[in-house]
Amino acid sequence: MPLADRPWFRITWPFAVALAGIGAGAILSASLPGYFVFLAISAVTAAIAILGLGIVTGSAGMIALCQLTFAAVGAWIVSLLNVMQAPGGFIVWLVLGGVAAGLVGILVGLPALRLRGVNLAVVTLGFAAAADVTLVQIQFPGSAQGTAIERPEMFANDRQFFFLSIVVLAVCALGAFFLQHGRWGSSWKAVAFSERGTAAAGQSVQTAKLTAFAVSAALGGISGGLLAGQVQLPFASSFTPLQSLALYVLAIMSGAHLIDMAIFGGLLWVLVPELLKRWGIPQDWGFVVFGVLGVQALTSGTNLGQGIRNLIWRRADRQAATVALTALPPDAGADAAVITTTTTATVDEAALAGTPVLTVDGLTVQFGTLKALDDVSFQVPAASIMGLIGPNGAGKSTFVDAISGFLPNHTGRVLLGDRDLVGLSPTRRARLGLRRTFQQDRVPPSLTVGAYVRFVARRRLAASDIDEVLEFFGCPPARARLSSVDVGTRRLVEVAANVVSRPRLLILDEPAAGLSHDEHLALAARLRELPARYGVALIIIEHDLDLVRSVCPTLTVLDFGRVLASGPQAEVLANPDVVKAYMGETELLK
Repeated sequence: MPLADRPWFRITWPFAVALAGIGAGAILSASLPGYFVFLAISAVTAAIAILGLGIVTGSAGMIALCQLTFAAVGAWIVSLLNVMQAPGGFIVWLVLGGVAAGLVGILVGLPALRLRGVNLAVVTLGFAAAADVTLVQIQFPGSAQGTAIERPEMFANDRQFFFLSIVVLAVCALGAFFLQHGRWGSSWKAVAFSERGTAAAGQSVQTAKLTAFAVSAALGGISGGLLAGQVQLPFASSFTPLQSLALYVLAIMSGAHLIDMAIFGGLLWVLVPELLKRWGIPQDWGFVVFGVLGVQALTSGTNLGQGIRNLIWRRADRQAATVALTALPPDAGADAAVITTTTTATVDEAALAGTPVLTVDGLTVQFGTLKALDDVSFQVPAASIMGLIGPNGAGKSTFVDAISGFLPNHTGRVLLGDRDLVGLSPTRRARLGLRRTFQQDRVPPSLTVGAYVRFVARRRLAASDIDEVLEFFGCPPARARLSSVDVGTRRLVEVAANVVSRPRLLILDEPAAGLSHDEHLALAARLRELPARYGVALIIIEHDLDLVRSVCPTLTVLDFGRVLASGPQAEVLANPDVVKAYMGETELLK
């Protein structure tokens, strides 16, 4: 096993890097000239704020233009507690400032539950402007009286305080790292790519968005508290909306969801104005420089950190591309060998007689005067495979959206086992064991294969569990990046991840799309094994009737939103009404 894949290494190396950073900070605090120590503190505080922006913007994909307003909340709390001489001292005040900013972040993030893109940007910028006006009027506690913020006794001078800021940065970076590589981090990246895909995996979209805002704001609050300790008399001019815009630009330009690039962004925050000053150029031109960098990043759709990593990972991507996606598991080879265009799946009478895992009774979906689904009723036995077929426009996609919770306004009953699903969200239905895949790509490319499988599974998985299901489906290894594999392979990973979550019912919406003929055969062999191997019932929606006939012993045919036929495969495909509905596809049914 490569060193990077060993569990102990994945846990310990971030701490080793953090300790090395603290050691470097100790050396710098002792060796830098006094003026540069002050600049270094500013770079550290900016890096922490940019690190927070990297979460809400870089990972979760939401535009937040008020990061320094969250910093102002942290600074205000530290100033207030200093005036009150609250117990605990500066370190406790700093933590409380971060907590307060996190709570404000949740409030500011509430509009993100309904707004996206420019609309959300306007809301956050409006909040920043309103907070700026308010701060100018009320000022920070103690500023009018000149009450300086008391630093900890051990970190009273600038050199010592710089070392403290390095320690705080290391702690924040460690926290951000483990959050980014945990379930929260996966949910942030998933919701940035597809909210529907996130909900279908059993993750609350609302929780993903609000946690991103809360963590980002808390880091902003900590940076503001450090800034208050640095200057000791904070003023509103340090937290203006224009500065928040510049910070946002640095975040998207550098790729601040990457910790090292957030630190690089903090260095630029102080380096650009300092260079302009030394060249005799007004420092306000620094905002112009940041603006140009931001325009370049937005128009190119790239960032510096990701570009560097893509160069580093190019070799690993080539290795991942060599994985044989059609390789069959040892016990599936015989099945694949006999799958031809004339093979049909046999009916398992015991399965058909079993307790239904899904009961659909009178399901009707209506858009105005158009009935997309009209009184659809059938049952799916536990641990069975049913094919749902029909011409384009028959209502198959509407059916999947309705029973998975994305079309809640329907009539009729949908039961998962004996549980009525009426009124339940897609997230809740997924957690109860009803999973689905999508026709469109809903697999976030920013995750690794293993991280995505863990996210979708929503349960503890050993590395061997992940490796086993990936090998069974012929997927790339867990460490491979999803951005390095093609769409067809990502569909296989999506199926594998949902299977390992052990759902009661899994709906596969055109799982063979994007696969070659040989890959179709391999996929068919695997699908036929799933009920016995994992105890899952399948509904397969597929236009490739060769795959349907080789995998699905029972079929339900939809046409114009109504059930045209349902039952054993041979009877359904021989039904004259089914043949007539397919018209140009009748030769496939012979």
